Formats: sequence, structure tokens, C-alpha cells
Amino acid sequence: MASEQDLDLVEVAPQAEPPVARIMDYGKYKYEQAVRQRESRKKQTQVTVKEMKMRPKIDRHDYETKKGHVERFLRHGAKVKITIMFRGRETAHTDLGRRLLDRLADELAEIAKIEAWPKLADARNMTMVLAPQKEAIAPKPAPAPKKTSHRDSGRSAPETPAPEPEPEPAPAPTRRPVKVTRAEGG
Repeated sequence: MASEQDLDLVEVAPQAEPPVARIMDYGKYKYEQAVRQRESRKKQTQVTVKEMKMRPKIDRHDYETKKGHVERFLRHGAKVKITIMFRGRETAHTDLGRRLLDRLADELAEIAKIEAWPKLADARNMTMVLAPQKEAIAPKPAPAPKKTSHRDSGRSAPETPAPEPEPEPAPAPTRRPVKVTRAEGG
């Protein structure tokens, strides 16, 4: 029956009792499945996690620079993992790192939300994860129109470029009078 219609007999559910089979064009079925899978991949968004490392005794200017980087990452839609690294006696003062992370979260509150609250990952590192808020993500620029190659230029009517305005003539440089001095003496 399937060969009369130039189709395939495909077993759909071999575990069922009795096994279920369908008459279909198997090549077309596989193609449509691949197209559906490709479309679903297009709709997915890839989430990237950027990391910013700081020390608890960070200088004000360094803090502002790193905060600017974190803000840029968030505006591009990436999550940011902020790590405070403690060394030596700093491990006894983890409250300084906690205050630094809280300050950063407060300053970036309008563009980011805290996804993972600050916690001590091990004795030397404290981490916090910030995720961008949807309204803070900058829209991606539209792709630039493709330039036509010289091969394609003969296929369509050539565009005439707009006439360029003629540049104004530059004013003639004014000459300064030459001062002549005489060397005297000898």
C-alpha cells in the first residue's frame, strides 16, 4: 500500500501493543523536523555570565571603573558574577566585602536585580550574581545593509551619487613683512 503511493511505512511507537506504524514520506518528515528544531534554536537566547573580581580595599577610582564595566555588561544582557577576594588577615573582615557588594547592588538597582545574594563561597572568596532587568537591556542595533559587489552592480540600475558640494576656496595666506637685521661687529 505504501509503495503504491510512493511513501514509506514508518514505525512510530514500537513499544505499543500492537506496534503503531504510519504511512508517510520519511524524507519530508525528517526535513520538517530539522526545520522546526532550527527555528526553536533561533528563538533561544544564550545567557553569558561575566565575572568581575575586586578586593575589599579597592580604591574609589578602581571601584568606579569596575562598576562601569559591570554596568556595560548588564546593559548588553549578560549576567555578572562579582567576586571579592580576601587575602591574609582580610579573611577576618568579610563584613567589608559584604558592604562593598551591597553598595554595588544599591548603585546598580535600576538596571540590575540580585540573582544570588552575597555569600562566602570559601574562606577567601565572597560572590554575588547580578542579572539585568529587562528594561535596562540595550536593544541590539539593526544589521547594516549588505554592500553589493562589483558583480552585482550590472544587474540593477546603477545609482547616481548625489553631487558633492564644492568646497569653498581657502583664503590666501597673508604674508608677514620680513624684518631685516644687520649683524654688526666683528
